[in-house]
Amino acid sequence: MDFVHKSVLLEETVGGLSVHRDGIYVDGTLGGGGHSSEVCRRLLGTGRLIGIDQDDAAIKAASERLQRVIQECGESRTEVTVVRDNFVRLPEVLDRLEVDLVDGIMLDLGVSSHQLDNAERGFTYREDVPLDMRMDRRSERTARDIVNEYSEDQLYRMIRDYGEDKFAKNIAKHIVMNRGKKPIETTGELVEIIKAAIPMKVRAVGGHPAKKTFQAIRIELNRELEVLTDSIDRMIDRLKPGGRLCIITFHSLEDRIVKVKFRNNENPCTCPPNFPACVCGKVSKGKVITRKPILPGEEELETNPRSQSAKLRIFERS
Repeated sequence: MDFVHKSVLLEETVGGLSVHRDGIYVDGTLGGGGHSSEVCRRLLGTGRLIGIDQDDAAIKAASERLQRVIQECGESRTEVTVVRDNFVRLPEVLDRLEVDLVDGIMLDLGVSSHQLDNAERGFTYREDVPLDMRMDRRSERTARDIVNEYSEDQLYRMIRDYGEDKFAKNIAKHIVMNRGKKPIETTGELVEIIKAAIPMKVRAVGGHPAKKTFQAIRIELNRELEVLTDSIDRMIDRLKPGGRLCIITFHSLEDRIVKVKFRNNENPCTCPPNFPACVCGKVSKGKVITRKPILPGEEELETNPRSQSAKLRIFERS
């Protein structure tokens, strides 16, 4: 299956990076290479793009796509480096490449269309396939392990917090009850269990009844919120003065993490508000460019429904 992914907020993100032709830019979630391709088209001089992704299918597809883009640019001397890793280790990746500071970093935290649509990856709730959901297939733990090994309370909190599903308690109860008879092995089995835990009149409206639970399991399995929390400060530290960090989120908890981290890097002072002067010694690392997140326009919402919950926030290093 070809790795196809429609880049969300493409112009807004690449524009937000303020790409200049001899800069060094990092795409921490390379995916299908959509955002990176547009950056490469603007690196007409001696610039460099470093793409990072933990998905082997993304690495292959994006590498091929970026090479085509470079060839299209004719005499471009843009250097492209693709690394299979998690963006939380971006500083270590830069160290290995002997790169100190960069001009821009971007993250698109959405699950790619390829991962969602490729049934064998186990993200789908529309086909009956083995429970997987690993972003990095080198990892041993899968969604099956979470569903069958977490306690009822752990499942409840996970579905409540990461899925924001008001039926979280009942869904967790039904999962534990059913796995007591036999292990839950496939997405289809889990979907039927979730359906049974949600009143029929609720299932008749809104989206797919399993969508929120599947989202919660995916976030938990891949440690998505933990990885994001641990990454932002370290990324800002690797930006040149004037360099920018652009992050696209698709979940309210992700957006809250980015908003708070950006705000704290802009104003890190921990002194009580009634102090006449700062004594904590913490210095601002830059400024938040987006006081409110940038949202998809009407045209993008119509052509790409998966962009509906996308929010872009931008930080600039001082």
